[in-house]
Amino acid sequence: MEQPVITTAPELEALWLPFTHNRHFKRHPRLVSGAEGMYYTTPDGRRVLDGLSGLWCCNAGHRHPRIVEAVKAQLDELDYAVAFQVHHPRAFELASALAAAAPADLNHVFFTNSGSEAVDTALKVALAYHQARGEGQRFRFIGRARGYHGVGFGGLSVGGMVANRKAFAAALLPGVDHLPHTHNLEHMAFSRGQPEWGAHLADELENIIALHDASTIAAVIVEPMQGSAGVIVPPRGYLERLRALCDKHGILLIFDEVITAFGRLGTSFAAERFGVMPDLLTFAKGVNSGMVPLGGVIVKQGIYDAFMRGPEHLVEFFHGYTYSGHPLACAAGLAALEVYREEGLFERARRLESVLEDAVHALRGEPNVIDIRNFGLAAAVELAPRAGQPSLRAMQVFDRCFQDGVMLRYTGDILALGPAPIASEDEVGMLVDTLRRAIRAAA
Repeated sequence: MEQPVITTAPELEALWLPFTHNRHFKRHPRLVSGAEGMYYTTPDGRRVLDGLSGLWCCNAGHRHPRIVEAVKAQLDELDYAVAFQVHHPRAFELASALAAAAPADLNHVFFTNSGSEAVDTALKVALAYHQARGEGQRFRFIGRARGYHGVGFGGLSVGGMVANRKAFAAALLPGVDHLPHTHNLEHMAFSRGQPEWGAHLADELENIIALHDASTIAAVIVEPMQGSAGVIVPPRGYLERLRALCDKHGILLIFDEVITAFGRLGTSFAAERFGVMPDLLTFAKGVNSGMVPLGGVIVKQGIYDAFMRGPEHLVEFFHGYTYSGHPLACAAGLAALEVYREEGLFERARRLESVLEDAVHALRGEPNVIDIRNFGLAAAVELAPRAGQPSLRAMQVFDRCFQDGVMLRYTGDILALGPAPIASEDEVGMLVDTLRRAIRAAA
């Protein structure tokens, strides 16, 4: 029997919010109408500390004046440029800056507008690369359980979040398999930084390869640190073993760095922090501190070269977007990279990491807290679910935090924290203290 529609404020009805319990939200709306630095402002004038850098993206804080001015100046000069057969200087400048910042020989950039598009683009690059090399039989992708790679059909296929996949199972890519995730409370609960246990979980890739045959597998895609699943940190040695197995079998390794790039882990890219180099790397979010939608893929020289062997008058890769490398997004990206460098925000993130770690692990022993984990400026507190009501306890904690002037994120019964590198030590303390009070209130 259908549930009756509950009347809500008319001005809220037209919008269908993403990843949101719309009926609950429209009865209990949480609105922000302004932002600056570490804080949102609500329509009634309350300040709310942003404990998640927007959605893992505003790494220089909100409305950084240099990035704002760069966007305004670009709008006065050029609003839009065609991305097919014609382009604009800012896109080339930003691509060069990103190639220079990326590790090893990751040095060619394909722009998209989001992390979801970046992932689908990376998957297409992998398939086309193998075809260009005469190995078109490599069509399989290996993702990972609890992985999040956006909401395109490619990203859903390699992703491993059940709720995201189940309604679309009939239309997902064929031949995809998944590694097990690395979250294990028995062996890892309350780890600080990388867990010591779990590197062997990468060896499951050998079993998957044996099942499908290496010659059919195009790429393995993983988040170096799983963010959307609730800050699942890779065990020491895990990523290194994945890299070695991919090399052994001629399989490309893709790092989805949509969350981890541009300072979240105190470096330009997680590949640097972990010392493991992928063949392709996706980015978005922090590339311009969330100012204007922008994403992309950075590929190794050899991958790019494989596409550039035919006649010059032919298109090498039949893929792209109307807004690839949008002038406003690129202007924001160039300004953001300058801000990150000149204000030392990545170095600041490394110094703030221990402050966040100590603060969040002080929640151990609070009611219903079953795990705490952290890496870089990312942390998660996992709660025991209410019997028969999964995610309700975390939602109540989230609601109470927002009422008390702090915004964080919850997924299932996990609360995630990800302050921007501009945060002060006092603001990190405020974030965790507010969370502590909310956890006690939800007990």
